[in-house]
Order: sequence, then C-alpha cells, then structure tokens
Amino acid sequence: MAQRTVAVASASGLHARPAKLFVQEAARLGVPVTVRLGDKAVPARSMLGVLSLGAVQGTEVTLEADGPGAEEALDALAALLSRDLDADAEPGAKSDAEEALDA
Repeated sequence: MAQRTVAVASASGLHARPAKLFVQEAARLGVPVTVRLGDKAVPARSMLGVLSLGAVQGTEVTLEADGPGAEEALDALAALLSRDLDADAEPGAKSDAEEALDA
C-alpha cells in the first residue's frame, strides 16, 4: 500500500472550501484513497468523512491507496493539501485548484 504523510497547509484546515477541493480532486482521480488522522480513517471522496477528521492547519494526515494509479493519485492529493487553498481565494474568483478541477 502506498502512503504519503502531509501537513495540511490551508489556513482553515480541511474545512469548507479546502475540503471541497480535496474531495472533488479525490473523486476525479478515480483511485480509492483513504485519509488517516490518528486512529480515524475516512474515504477521501467523502465530504462528511473528511470534515469529521477535524484537521486544522499544520495537522499531519496520512493518505493511503492501493492499486493502479495509487502513486500518482497520492502525489496529486498531497500536493493539493500542501498548498494554502484559502490564500488562493478572491471573492468571486476561482483558484488555480478550482480551474484545474474544471478542466
């Protein structure tokens, strides 16, 4: 099983907008990924699951996946989490991450 441990960079942690972008990207990648914080593990495609982790800025989470495309999916999701997705936001404007998700 492939794993990546990454610190959540977004100012609001994995809440609201950053969680939405993360979950959308996980679903788009099509590889089952699990997000683990301590003893709790949730599917990366589950908005409620990701929110329930309560990960704040600086919290280290572990991403886990298995099978074809796992390494690439983990790299993409780890890169997303390592950015402050809140800093990209301007009222009414789409961030780079949102533009990439729309592509």
